[in-house]
Amino acid sequence: MKYENEKVSGIHIAYIGGGSRGWAWGLMGDLAMDSDLTGTVKLYDINYEAAQINSTIGNNLSLRDDVKGKWRYEAVSTLKEALTGADFVIISILPGSFKDMASDVNLPQEYGIYQSVGDTTGPGGIVRALRTIPMYVEIAEAVKAVSPNAWVINYTNPMTLCTRTLSEIFPQIKVVGCCHEVFGTQELLAAMLKAMKGMKDVSYKDITVNVLGINHFTWINEASYQGMDLMPIYKEFVDKYYETGFEEHPGNWEKSFFGSANRIHFDLFRRYGLIAAAGDRHLAEFMPSTWYLKDPDTVKAYKFSLTPIEYRLKRQKELSHQSKRLANREEEVALRPSGEEGLRMIKALLGLGNFVINVNMPNQGQVSGLPIGAVVETNALMARDSVRPVMAGRLPIDIHNMVSRHVLNQEVVLRAALTKDKSLAFRAFSNDPLVNIDINKAEELFNRMLQNTKGYLSGWDL
Repeated sequence: MKYENEKVSGIHIAYIGGGSRGWAWGLMGDLAMDSDLTGTVKLYDINYEAAQINSTIGNNLSLRDDVKGKWRYEAVSTLKEALTGADFVIISILPGSFKDMASDVNLPQEYGIYQSVGDTTGPGGIVRALRTIPMYVEIAEAVKAVSPNAWVINYTNPMTLCTRTLSEIFPQIKVVGCCHEVFGTQELLAAMLKAMKGMKDVSYKDITVNVLGINHFTWINEASYQGMDLMPIYKEFVDKYYETGFEEHPGNWEKSFFGSANRIHFDLFRRYGLIAAAGDRHLAEFMPSTWYLKDPDTVKAYKFSLTPIEYRLKRQKELSHQSKRLANREEEVALRPSGEEGLRMIKALLGLGNFVINVNMPNQGQVSGLPIGAVVETNALMARDSVRPVMAGRLPIDIHNMVSRHVLNQEVVLRAALTKDKSLAFRAFSNDPLVNIDINKAEELFNRMLQNTKGYLSGWDL
């Protein structure tokens, strides 16, 4: 790399999952709009053709006159080739296929278990983790062998266990996991100020929060805007909108499988007194099944959705067609911010501006009372070649009890995956709050789900 007048050239980014349709295009757009960095992005994907198409899309983008950041994109056929010389490694993969995810989400419904996402916890999240962890073992070993000094930024779910696997296999790895769910809650707080105080044009980036917990089950115990304590205002906000829910644009939750009216946010605040800092779809899956996911009618009453795999498959097909149009220049990549902070993180790690952001990384004591080494989500200061977690404190004992159950269960899932221990994996599976069914039925479901994903479980005694 070469530094010149606050500009850095010759950066090498390895993108694992480089055939991505969506995440990769978002990064391309962010890089294209920034004039401070230039370099090479090597795209590695098990679908080499998709990576090739993305390399064409990226290189076409760099030829445009309205693009500030000129990057070269190259599809590569091996993980080693992608990692060689890497300064940064971005991981954004789909662990398996949407057919596998259909089993994760749809099969439990036969047993009365509903999941709104199925990628982090619950039966779907656990089985997804079992097939994902071996992939991350391979990535961790490759980073250790080829680019041990690179910074690794993970976007893949289950976020906690993906990041945890990397640090377990390569303890010296420089890794953070990134998730935009907390940003969504900060945006809710900005919308709250508009609704309750008539304050317009408040950016979520100006909302200061103390974050502590684990990915998709994170909590905020302090929130402020320009010195204004937002917690009392949030209480009034919850009281006003508890029954109806709140959206800046009413009715969006009915039009989008990814939206909600924040009724679970509000219910959890009334129960526990802290702000749950993830979307309702994710929060629901960490709680007992009878609370928010009892049945489709309960889901509808709380004004969120069960995201159907059929929609994901349809969207995948649409994006595949769009990728070909972009590669053929029948359509242009829209230059607009992705909403992710990956580029800003890269710039901070290069020394181009410190900032504080929520990240997932091994616990060094930043969340008191949770196991050292377990991956937690808190704020961290990002600066040149360093990420320093902010000491976030300890959760109230009732919330700590819920969070720690999931933390310890995740540790069991990791151990089961690394040792290929089916019995241990089932103990974690049956301990999940959503698996609130007869134990024999739970074992039957578990065995059926493992059979459907056995192609990723090499060496298991199934």
